[in-house]
Amino acid sequence: MSALPPLRRLRRAPRHLLVCERGHARDARSRHAARVRDHAYNCRVSFLIPECGILPEVLKSTIADIGEYYLVRNLSVHELVAHEFIDAFVKKGSCYALTYNTKIDQDNTAALLPNGKLILSVDKDTYEELGLQGRPSQYSGKKVMRYIVTVDLADSGFHPDSKKHNRVLWALKEKKPLEFDFLLAWYNTGAEGSTLMSYFSKNQIQALKPKITFSTLRDLECPVLQSNELQGQPDESCSTEELFEWLGAVLNQVSLNNKSSSFLSTYCCPQPNTMVEKAFLCTITGFIIPEKIIQLLEQLCCYFGEPKLAYWLTLTVHGFADSPVSWRESEHGFHKGGENLYNFVIFRNLDYWLQMAVGTNDDCPP
Repeated sequence: MSALPPLRRLRRAPRHLLVCERGHARDARSRHAARVRDHAYNCRVSFLIPECGILPEVLKSTIADIGEYYLVRNLSVHELVAHEFIDAFVKKGSCYALTYNTKIDQDNTAALLPNGKLILSVDKDTYEELGLQGRPSQYSGKKVMRYIVTVDLADSGFHPDSKKHNRVLWALKEKKPLEFDFLLAWYNTGAEGSTLMSYFSKNQIQALKPKITFSTLRDLECPVLQSNELQGQPDESCSTEELFEWLGAVLNQVSLNNKSSSFLSTYCCPQPNTMVEKAFLCTITGFIIPEKIIQLLEQLCCYFGEPKLAYWLTLTVHGFADSPVSWRESEHGFHKGGENLYNFVIFRNLDYWLQMAVGTNDDCPP
């Protein structure tokens, strides 16, 4: 087969993956919480509840409890591998760190996962100067220009007296110091000790709260869905792909009128659909950790504990476009958009659909 000409390749739509699975929120074998935990770095969370005008107080409280996160300016990476930091945060909870305002396809970037893995995505020159063991980025192409270095801070062999620890510390502190602005968050289950604010008090640290917006959508056409029909049925229900596309339009405030005079969009709600008088939309933006998303997901399931007009609701979570990883430790690249997101459709009977989507430079979601 002959290769496509350069112009044909440019016109081709980039590859996207959408993986869908179905389960029940109260099934002991359900992996919905595990899927949320696997996606560490989240910048936007939205939920849409049809036939809802006023949010219940318990959901308001859950949103208010999303919690703050921190922006630390000019933080040296070697401070994250210091045994004092590891003992105080990595070993006593779930610690999340992600470089701020870095571009994954252009800049050096770093991330600390809650399992204690420190991920460095660096260019070729930085990699050679560091002298640490890594692997070529799988999205580098034929000429490798980017490398991935992984350091397991939770490894029992990574202690202050070990050669491994001393070599990593020397590489990051003396041989090739790396410094970034970092977003940081820490989740622990009541363990006493330092806080991030006090630990980094000598640094330029700022506590931030997620931005929360509420809106009521009027006269919204919503797809008809059946929880046991992922593929939909003609004239009976819409498919999971149709719902995903419709939801993208709603969350981005795209008009669904399908007027021929519109130069922006002629998209309309898939058939069959139903008109709802009002729908409640909440959007949270910031550095949102999985533990808080799981709490919100649980409260959304509890929403159906009392009779409701809505047959289903959705919870959509967007990952950072320039994060070094998407799900678990899977390498993430930007390509043309850096998409990595997931969406829950929670039905009245607590069946759910989980849709996981990534762009070109990503492995298939779990």
